[in-house]
This record gives sequence, structure tokens and C-alpha cells, in this order.
Amino acid sequence: LSIADEIGMANDIGGWVIEAACAQAAKWPSDVVVGINLSPLQIASDDVAQRVEGALKSSGLRANRLEIEITETSLLQNDPVTLDQLKRLKQLGVSIALDDFGTGYSSLSYLVSFPLDRIKIDRLFVSQLGRSRESDLIVRSITQLARNLNCTVVAEGIETDEQLQRLRALHVGFGQGYLLGMPMPAAEATEFLALGKNNALAQSA
Repeated sequence: LSIADEIGMANDIGGWVIEAACAQAAKWPSDVVVGINLSPLQIASDDVAQRVEGALKSSGLRANRLEIEITETSLLQNDPVTLDQLKRLKQLGVSIALDDFGTGYSSLSYLVSFPLDRIKIDRLFVSQLGRSRESDLIVRSITQLARNLNCTVVAEGIETDEQLQRLRALHVGFGQGYLLGMPMPAAEATEFLALGKNNALAQSA
């Protein structure tokens, strides 16, 4: 992706990814939501919302089945174009997730300035659960903050049963990681979904 950014092809490749992901998701069960990661260059372009809208229309995928994932780097400049594109995506009915929250340039202002629906807790904190009091505290604090802001929370990088149990105890609603499921091609994912398996964390009341 960094090379694509450097040679000016990130938008074209990203546009293809958006179209392909929407087309594939339209073939899956209607309750499956698909996330697409956008690079800082993509989200800062002035046509990403238009590309997403076109992909939704051509594939027939409902907007509420698509989630756009952005990184904190995308928000660093507080760019008016980025904010405008995020607002346009929200108007389409697409949800917005902030990836790897809690590392690098984290700022609570993101949660106020940008229309976020989901916060993804970085795997660094998940990997230290049970070994670092600070990590437990950070996960608990992010979860409570997100709940107060009406955002859902996803824990990334879950690899052990102990991490899963601690996240449940901390009332984290959703998770991803090798313990829950490995990356797989579309054909295998289709078969997996057909079996009715759901590897998300049980949502806490």
C-alpha cells in the first residue's frame, strides 16, 4: 500500500477494492457487514464518497452493510476534505470505524470532530491483558468512553482464551483475531457463512 501511495496508484487500486468488496458482500447473507480499510491518501481525496456510492449502486449492497475503516494518521491534519468525505459517507448510510485506536497519535478530539461509529482497540493492549494493569485500564476506559459516545468497540488481535475472557469481563462487545478466525479467501468465507458460524464476541448487556 505504501508503494501504491508513492507511485500514485493508491486511489485506482483502492477504487477496485471498494468495488470488488461490495460485489462480494452482496452475495453473502444480508446480516453480514464488510469492512474496507482506506489509506490516508484515499480518504483525503475528494471522490472517495462518490466511488463508494457508485460501488453500492452497481453491486446492490445496502449502505448499512458497509463499514469504512480509517487510521488515526488519516485524521492528523484535520483536513476539511477528509471531514467532508467522512460526512458524505455517513450521509450514504455507511458506518465509519477508527482503526488501531490507542496508539501513536490518539486524541479524544477525533471522537468529537469526526462522525465515528466504531472504535477498534489496538492489538498491543489486547496482547498485554492480564500482564499489564495499564492495558486493562486502557481497554476498560476506551470501552466506557465509546459506550458513552454511542460507539461500538472491537478488540483486535485476540489470540488466547485468556484474552477473550478478560475482554468479556471488560464488556467489550466484539473482537477479531486468530483465536476467532483466520483470514480466508472469498470462497471459503462464503462456505463459512453458509454454516451459520459467528465468531464475534458475545455482545454484553
